[in-house]
Amino acid sequence: MRTILITGPGGSGRTTVAAATALRAAGEGTRTLVLSADRTDTLGAALGVATGAGPTPVAERLTAWRPDAAAAFREDLAAFQDRATSVLDLLGASRLDPEEVTPLPGAEELALLRAIRDAALSDAHDLLVVDLPPTPHALTLLSLPEELRRYLRRLLPSERQAARALRPVLGRLAGVPMPSEWLYETAARWDLELAAVEAVVTDRSTLVRLVAEPGPAGADAVRTATLGLALRGLRTETLVANRVLPEDGTGTWLAALVAQQRKVLAQWEEEYEDVRAVAHLGRDPRGADDLTALTVPGVNPGTSPVEWPVTDRLAEDGVLIWRVPLPGATREELDLVRRGDELVVTTGQFRRIVPLPSALRRCTVDGAALREGELRVRFAPDPELWPRAR
Repeated sequence: MRTILITGPGGSGRTTVAAATALRAAGEGTRTLVLSADRTDTLGAALGVATGAGPTPVAERLTAWRPDAAAAFREDLAAFQDRATSVLDLLGASRLDPEEVTPLPGAEELALLRAIRDAALSDAHDLLVVDLPPTPHALTLLSLPEELRRYLRRLLPSERQAARALRPVLGRLAGVPMPSEWLYETAARWDLELAAVEAVVTDRSTLVRLVAEPGPAGADAVRTATLGLALRGLRTETLVANRVLPEDGTGTWLAALVAQQRKVLAQWEEEYEDVRAVAHLGRDPRGADDLTALTVPGVNPGTSPVEWPVTDRLAEDGVLIWRVPLPGATREELDLVRRGDELVVTTGQFRRIVPLPSALRRCTVDGAALREGELRVRFAPDPELWPRAR
């Protein structure tokens, strides 16, 4: 199954574009599922069919789904309380009833991640269109699987499970109870579920599309989003310039707005590989007829993911170079820190901790440079760790 992730700044019409993209794919014969995490049914308003907690047929070969974050949160909490009954009884804690539970911040994002996982494991669809939240939240959402898996590995390393027989002894020696078996089992299950979502996001066939109105605010948002996606190892496959006004607009203020849009469009066409303009209908699109009238791009047959290659310059310069594409990054907002076998990369408001490739773990950092939107980190072999020539 292929996946299209659609995001953009708030108010850019990304949900409408997601609905139109899914409708076009279904019309071309592809079994399509479109997902949304919005609490309000903006997806249903665009499609002209109410959507809800279960998959809803919209048209032939098109299904819409808006997961119920509250129900999913209550189910997770109930399952946790069942597994932790002995601990809760020991602490004298009282159980929470499902009726008194309201979802915490972030529940919508977790529900959407679970829906993406379930859709990927199902054979019912050939294309998944995901209406992500506005760009800042979308980037946080896309980073969750990788970061949560890292936290689980640090807090509950899998190798500690080998000491099951020693836990009572270790608990008496340490004076504190050791983690129970169910905790490790839960962590392993969470890691497996997160890995499934991460596999969908990082799959070579997954596309990312940005939706923005051409203008100063849209240009700033696109520049920031492109950088954040690149740091996550995701490439912006298509930039959809939404609500583009006709060039023959009349009136002084409308002519100025048209000129502003054309200026930004020209800049985007120079900076990005694939820019598609979607004309303004003069109204908010509602229903299949309006969505069909929108000239959204179809599904490309293939895509190339962002590569972070390691270049061997040992023979010429005595170093290995790790090349990290960061379009739009500036030296003033770039920071690098090595922590053991990981590299902490910070650029502007974005931060990512990435494991070093195996060859670079036996090297020391020899410097870095930012050139033409690409970070190049130099690594020199550590004589104590690098294989010596016989």
